[in-house]
Amino acid sequence: MFNGILPIYKEHGMTSHDVVFKARKILQMKKIGHAGTLDPEVDGVLLLLLGGATKVSDYAMNLGKSYRAEICLGVQTTTEDLTGEIVKEQKVTGVNIADIKEILMTMVGEIEQTPPIYSAVKVKGKKLYEYARIGKFDVKIPSRTVSIFNIDFIDGSEYYKDGRYYFSLDISCGKGTYIRTIATQIGVLLNIPSTMSKLTRIRSGKIGVADCLRLSEVELAIKEGNLIKYLLPKEYALEEYQFLELPMYRAKQVMNGLRFRKEQFPDYDFSTPVVFTYNKEAIAVYYLKNSEDELLSVKTIFPKIIE
Repeated sequence: MFNGILPIYKEHGMTSHDVVFKARKILQMKKIGHAGTLDPEVDGVLLLLLGGATKVSDYAMNLGKSYRAEICLGVQTTTEDLTGEIVKEQKVTGVNIADIKEILMTMVGEIEQTPPIYSAVKVKGKKLYEYARIGKFDVKIPSRTVSIFNIDFIDGSEYYKDGRYYFSLDISCGKGTYIRTIATQIGVLLNIPSTMSKLTRIRSGKIGVADCLRLSEVELAIKEGNLIKYLLPKEYALEEYQFLELPMYRAKQVMNGLRFRKEQFPDYDFSTPVVFTYNKEAIAVYYLKNSEDELLSVKTIFPKIIE
């Protein structure tokens, strides 16, 4: 069985579940998850979590992500992309790129978003697209605060076609951001109907498209017996935290879920969770629930035999 993070290039037309299903057959193992769902019409970086690396799923989900998005001005749809039904349409002429760039500047930072009805966000235990499928569109969808780290207009990407205006953006953002909704928000601010026409996830954390394997390449790597060289350790998903190597006796205490006083580690401020390691392998994540606490709490244990 393999353990680690496998960067996959998810191709257009596949669901993230499709990728996991096919990977299970190729790798002949069941314990596989992924970090961050991509819709079927979206391609790009998808991190598969193999074996023990499934334990870092929540951390991998929080890795910053970057996208190349194409926006279409002149049409608005039910799904906020071109797969949906058109609800508003107009011919677009004379778009001022300076106006678009000015709007983009206002979207950097924390912004409010209301996810589209055709999304996997759950309301009262049911995914929003399940309400849409039965024609129930009056569901009250809660807004959420998301983080946009950077958003850049790609000069030279703009073009007109069939009365619509297209342009591309590079967007770096945090967990839970809907790029489709950003496309719609831009149109609202321009007072022009808009939607997303193309989307590629170009980066997850530090992993870019060039670092990924297609499923066909995974099959080849298995045949050649060298897949291991493409795997990232689970520690990759924990890189934003501080690491602290423990001696054997402390590592055994960690495996038993023992809580420690922060004064036992005077060189660490615990403003962020700490990753305890043994032989340079992450064995647990501890944190302070409140800054005034004296005892560290266990966030995650990664089962390991210490000997």
